[in-house]
Amino acid sequence: MTQYVLLEDIGILDEEELNRYCTPEGFLGAHPDRGNPGIEASTGSLGHGMGMAVGMAYAEKLKQTESKVFVVLSDGELQEGSSWEGAMMAANLNLDNLLIFIDLNDFGGMHRMSEYHQAFYPLKEKFEAFGWEAVIVNGHDAESIYKATCSRSGAKPFVLICNTVKGRGVSYMENVPIWHYRSPTKEEYLKAINELTEVFE
Repeated sequence: MTQYVLLEDIGILDEEELNRYCTPEGFLGAHPDRGNPGIEASTGSLGHGMGMAVGMAYAEKLKQTESKVFVVLSDGELQEGSSWEGAMMAANLNLDNLLIFIDLNDFGGMHRMSEYHQAFYPLKEKFEAFGWEAVIVNGHDAESIYKATCSRSGAKPFVLICNTVKGRGVSYMENVPIWHYRSPTKEEYLKAINELTEVFE
């Protein structure tokens, strides 16, 4: 859903258009599909993001543009072998225009990665072994994310590993995996908004 907010912010979707698409007759969905304004590729299936990003970044390199490709991945998506195939290919092609941001909250669906998928770690060293520049930051600190991204060397594909807390700022959601799938009731939603207002004021 964040994509729609960003598309509105940069003027691809206006408020009237966004409201029209968000009706039952509209076609914006939880996983944005190609064909929606500003959406270049359909999403939703784990493991496709890295491969599509590598292809897009390579195409931009061939065209000799200054364009950069930005991708958001997660713990769960990095369990897919295709993500690591893409990571290896990005380094082989020297895609220094590819920037990956990983939302690392220690959950893959309903289970903690650190308990059920211990070989997943250490993530930074794995990316470095694949030929990437890798940095770890607090994923809730926008300034740290910005500074780390701006200070990258630019000589290799770049990955920013953002340590986060699932559901941060909402007492009944923090580190509770069911909220990956559940939508809040009206009462739960209002409680969440009140708690987030207190945290981020």
